[in-house]
Amino acid sequence: MKSIAILGSTGSIGTQALDIVDWHPSQFDVDLISVNKNIELLEEQIDKYSPSYAVIMNEEKGNHFVKSGRSGKCKVFVGMEGMLEAIRLTKADTVVTALSGVVGLKPTVEAIKAGKNIALANKETLVAAGQLVMSLAHEHGVSVLPVDSEHSALFQCMIGEDEQTIEKIILTASGGPFRKADKETLETVTPEMALKHPNWNMGGKISIDSATMMNKGLEVIEAKWLFGLDNEKIEVVVHPESIVHSMVQYLDGSFLAHLGSPDMRIPIQYALTYPARMKTEVERLNFTKLASLTFEAADEEKFPCLKLAYDAMKIGETMPAVMNAANEIAVDAFLNRRIKFTEIPLLIQQCMKEHNPIKNANLDDVLKADNWAREITHINISR
Repeated sequence: MKSIAILGSTGSIGTQALDIVDWHPSQFDVDLISVNKNIELLEEQIDKYSPSYAVIMNEEKGNHFVKSGRSGKCKVFVGMEGMLEAIRLTKADTVVTALSGVVGLKPTVEAIKAGKNIALANKETLVAAGQLVMSLAHEHGVSVLPVDSEHSALFQCMIGEDEQTIEKIILTASGGPFRKADKETLETVTPEMALKHPNWNMGGKISIDSATMMNKGLEVIEAKWLFGLDNEKIEVVVHPESIVHSMVQYLDGSFLAHLGSPDMRIPIQYALTYPARMKTEVERLNFTKLASLTFEAADEEKFPCLKLAYDAMKIGETMPAVMNAANEIAVDAFLNRRIKFTEIPLLIQQCMKEHNPIKNANLDDVLKADNWAREITHINISR
């Protein structure tokens, strides 16, 4: 039996990870769960999975819950410091990092230092501090296994292959809900429109990132660090059916592609069971019912967030952290109807222009750059 921790257990990835536990109850023990403020679902999960530890990030709700005494034998921690303490205490050997945003960076670092393998669903961790995190994982001898469908696909296409024979990798993008929209339509996009992803069941922030194609930009940077690739070896292709999850091109001209139903539980389970494969309850592909598989070039003019991510990756240092932080603030402002959809990339670009990248940055430098970008973006929104 594998003991696991799920950071963000009430979110989209977290609840789907628990689906896998339900499919294979004899294979997994859930020792730690964490939530932001969904206390009702937390209580249900404590009752069902009997974890040793739980973390509530929202301090007001967390302190109230602790005082209520409703957690039974489960020890409850509150806030970021509580999260780090719980990670140090848990017996879990694999930590699913399903937190949204750069808030996942510190817990991921702490888990690596504690010698725990990482099932990484929090792409912002590698975007903001990829070199630091992967170096730390190597130092502590732990695995960082991708949960994103695209990176899991790439990982599986590389198994048994010589990395020196890779010519390039191709990340596929659905194109989101506005793949065929013109610029005039994008000016009128509402949060409700942007949250309707055509293929995937995802949380709010990642759905907006998919609509702007920033999500794919973040994945490009994540892939650089996960697989140790040069910038020019990473390409994005729009594939609206979301059946081919990603591809690897080798120097002999051949491609290896990973295909499957657009269900996140497949890559989540593979990260938890690697190198073994286990049965899932997801719907199987029926190739006779697939009308076509479409591939298009990514339109960086219509979706400038993708280009901004490539620019940040090329500049390096603390620029990706700044880009990511500015995006988080801009997306939140859009969801709260403070800015237009088309203003998201403009705010990110402005913040990047104002930043002087920090060379040889440590974790504190990354977090300071992140905080700076948030403050600047808030200021720019208010202007």
